[in-house]
Amino acid sequence: MNEIIFFGSNKYPKLIKNKPEEITKPIQFKFENENENENENEKQIKQISTGDFSTIFLFKNGKAIEYQNNSNQNPSKIQIEENIQKVTVGFQNEAILTIEGNVFAKGKDINRENPKEFINISSLIEDINDRIIQDTVSGAQSIYLLTSNQNVYEIGSNQFDQLGFDSETLPKTEKPILMMKNISKIFSGNCSIHVFLLNSNQELFVCGWNNYGQLGLGESRKEETKIQKLTKIQNIPKGKIIDIQTSYYHSIMLLENQNPKRKLYSCGDYSCNGLGKNENTNEFTEIKSSLFENDDNIIDFSVGNEHTLILTSNSKLIGFGNNYSDQLGTKYTKDQLIPIQIELPKLRFNEDIFNYHVLCGYLNSFFYYSPPSFSNIEEDLIKLFERKEFCDISFKIKNGEIIEAHKLILKYRLNQKNQNEKLQEIISNKSIKESNQIFEMIYSNRIINPKLYSKIKEIINSNEKIEETIKRIYLNENENENEKDFIIERKEKNINFLN
Repeated sequence: MNEIIFFGSNKYPKLIKNKPEEITKPIQFKFENENENENENEKQIKQISTGDFSTIFLFKNGKAIEYQNNSNQNPSKIQIEENIQKVTVGFQNEAILTIEGNVFAKGKDINRENPKEFINISSLIEDINDRIIQDTVSGAQSIYLLTSNQNVYEIGSNQFDQLGFDSETLPKTEKPILMMKNISKIFSGNCSIHVFLLNSNQELFVCGWNNYGQLGLGESRKEETKIQKLTKIQNIPKGKIIDIQTSYYHSIMLLENQNPKRKLYSCGDYSCNGLGKNENTNEFTEIKSSLFENDDNIIDFSVGNEHTLILTSNSKLIGFGNNYSDQLGTKYTKDQLIPIQIELPKLRFNEDIFNYHVLCGYLNSFFYYSPPSFSNIEEDLIKLFERKEFCDISFKIKNGEIIEAHKLILKYRLNQKNQNEKLQEIISNKSIKESNQIFEMIYSNRIINPKLYSKIKEIINSNEKIEETIKRIYLNENENENEKDFIIERKEKNINFLN
């Protein structure tokens, strides 16, 4: 069952019939042909991607539909034979990543002869061992591919050196060419003509258009309008980079500190109202606001051409930037230099706020619900653990090392009754090393209750007072009677915790 909330430009493309060209406050979005699907699971949204001229909706069943800027207001099905796992829309291109690791793309800078036809661009990579694609991102004029071997390829226009090569010698490419090796993440945006690449050592590289200081290279590089070669950024704020989103004028970075508190940093031109502050900056500096600095944590954010949306852990939607098409959904006609809170309709799944997502288009915005699908078990475990509802934690300590895999199973309300047993079986079958890696991945990369985080870290980093710590977690922070009974039952069975 879907919940999609929409506001902003309703013109290019026309997404909601019988509604004005500009939606001035958030409203519920409904597909005109929604009754065509009989199965509720097939109607469940997995992801939305949008650009200036098109919007793609991806469903949990691996199918997708596209709204285009043309006379036909009805969406068209995307005809890809393989199951789709991700869609990404740029200003002049679209890319489809399939479960099998293929990428199909279209656009005038991708396929000049037939710009409206999808072609398999991953099959054009010369090294056949690099043709399994792990992730893909669309920039305004280019598409970037991250292979299973952690190599990055690009295809499309190089007008602003966004491919990491001199645009005079390589103005564009119609087949993917190798850009950089040993990369873990790629970041660009549907209005962006620059790209960031992150390696496993948290080293960040950038190239492309720098006319507004949006590359974050600092004052010493502010006069360089284009950066031809991938350049390492030296002055990144301390913390773990979770995400970077980009527009034509600016870039915004999400960092996580050890508490684990997340903070936003921006660079670029404030006159386009995308920085969340009232001054230009050529390096990443913190966006400060009482709306998300005190008790909240940031669980999602999105950057459009000139506006930004932020979702916090206590269901606050915050925005700033240009508002000339009401893409902030605030009813105001003026722009917002600093973050403001956006009033949302009553959410159907408010208790599952960690499964909501925000998306900024060129002149519009989406806020939608997408629960885990169990397609990638480790990815879905992370999403489930974010709910902070544990039904079993079992630790044993001996000689300062964990000798039993961490059993953290969530009470996730799904129709599939056997999912808890399935998850527990998968974790139990992991080796100690693998289990610890999953555990650390969950607690170091994702948002959970900071108090619970510190308690868990206390358990795995110290041999002291293990039983008392577990009691505090359950008896003081959870009201569930079954969990209290669980602690009492463990005590009655005299389970030994070795100091």
